[in-house]
Amino acid sequence: MANIGFAYKGISSFRPPFAVCLHKAQHTLTVESVSDAAVIPSSQLIRSNSSGQPAGSVPSSPAVHGYAGTFEWKALNSKNLGLSTSMINEETWTVLKNLRKKGYEAYLVGGCVRDLLLKKTPKDFDIITSADLREITKKISRSRIVGRRFPICHVHVKESIVEVSSFSTSERKGTNAFKEFTNRPHGCNDRDYARWKNCMRRDFTINGLMYDPYENVVYDYAGGMEDLKMAKVRTVIPAHVSFAEDHARILRAIRIAARLNFQFSRDTACAIQDCSLSILRIEKQRLMMEMNYMLAFGSAEASLRLLWRFGLLEILLPIQAAYLVSQGFRRRDKRSNMLLVLFAKLDNLLAPNRPCNGSLWSS
Repeated sequence: MANIGFAYKGISSFRPPFAVCLHKAQHTLTVESVSDAAVIPSSQLIRSNSSGQPAGSVPSSPAVHGYAGTFEWKALNSKNLGLSTSMINEETWTVLKNLRKKGYEAYLVGGCVRDLLLKKTPKDFDIITSADLREITKKISRSRIVGRRFPICHVHVKESIVEVSSFSTSERKGTNAFKEFTNRPHGCNDRDYARWKNCMRRDFTINGLMYDPYENVVYDYAGGMEDLKMAKVRTVIPAHVSFAEDHARILRAIRIAARLNFQFSRDTACAIQDCSLSILRIEKQRLMMEMNYMLAFGSAEASLRLLWRFGLLEILLPIQAAYLVSQGFRRRDKRSNMLLVLFAKLDNLLAPNRPCNGSLWSS
């Protein structure tokens, strides 16, 4: 490792032109058609927003073509999708049961639902609930609120921490981008509307799935199931706008695609290249956290290849990028070399639930 020289180089005085990300959005509102997406069998469908919808189903809201608001929203039978409660760890179940006993709604949400559907081991389990965060701390022991900008609740169960977020908190952190590209749907019930709003504020469609293990339902308001079947990473709102809103989403897109061996939608791939310099605006602590997620959980080699392909490696890890240049490595090169072999060997020893210590490269 010493011979390769792992290093991060920040350029705090540089101010990249972020307006290009917002400007590009108006030119990328039309993305590849999703009409050829795999159709979900009717046996898996509990209800949808198609014509003749049953009471309580959600109609499609007006939105930019190709984005979440134009997908047919679905409530799917989780058992038919291969999900079972045995896939949820004991600590998470404890928190879910406590919330339900107190009379609150509680769902698994985000990457853990995506990974369960793909039969992969989740890095962790995230819960979202109708309870306010303060109510959680009052009614569930060993829980406390953490974070200022995006507060969540840490619930301590045995030696583990389960992260719980609230629908009410996510409503308060709405953005102009959310308001511009999503309109309130007509005719939906309050529960659907709360779930829909939360999904529309997420980064990628495949992270916008909610799983209710008590009702055996997976809610899909953003077209996440179609993108899972097509193995695509796609932003919920137009990608240039999404990345301008949160620059770290660029690195999360790389990490997810590397770990799952997914492709990017055309719009997302273009935005990663156009907005690449914006990662210099990410706070150093958060940047190091995202890099650790890329390298420490079993997909380091694939992450490095994608960082190189999209021109991000020379921004984040200039020494490693210089090494690849010295090897005559091209952007889409499928060959290997000493650096990539090193990380491939490391990947063989790691997994999302079995990461290595981040001090291996942060020291």
